[in-house]
Amino acid sequence: MTLERHGQPARKAELLSRETGWQGYFRLDRLTLRHTRHDGTMSPSFEREMLERGNAAGVLPYDPVRDEALLIDQFRPGPLAAGDPDPWQIEIVAGMIDKAGESAEDVARREAMEEAGIEIGELEPIAEVYTTPGACTERIALFCGRCDLAGAGGLFGIAGENEDIRAFPCSMAEVEAALANRTVRNAITVVALQWLCLNRERLRTAWKG
Repeated sequence: MTLERHGQPARKAELLSRETGWQGYFRLDRLTLRHTRHDGTMSPSFEREMLERGNAAGVLPYDPVRDEALLIDQFRPGPLAAGDPDPWQIEIVAGMIDKAGESAEDVARREAMEEAGIEIGELEPIAEVYTTPGACTERIALFCGRCDLAGAGGLFGIAGENEDIRAFPCSMAEVEAALANRTVRNAITVVALQWLCLNRERLRTAWKG
């Protein structure tokens, strides 16, 4: 078994139709599609509802001198709708790529200022991931960003977008404890924090100069 796909037969997926069933804060489409099965045959056509959300970028600010990362805490309606008694999430800074010509790196820097009041220097790519590929189109580019966290933290967000965000720096010991204790329940945040734990020493060497 290998993660590489070399030598596998050609596969294809066909989007036969797309109809918009709802357009509000998000858009819900009904797709008719089919695809190649693992045995080489073609599946019958079938329907799926798909949340059209667009693409996003997220950044984990990291201060290599203080050896601290910055996270945010904000309310999320998804956990509330799922019946979670604590619908607040510990997250990394993130936002939608929703302006013409704007890159993922641009969004990471903009959101760091809007959600945490900090400027990001160098950006290190972490990954590009689909958040919920079975039901949502959203793909998010994740970065780690060099920054100075001296005096960082506080309350931020855009009032017109009902944002109420608490930003706070934390030590790497606190990050490791949060991962070990499963305190963080946000998938992209877990990815970013685990990546930082794996790459921390390299970044401290590269970014301290």
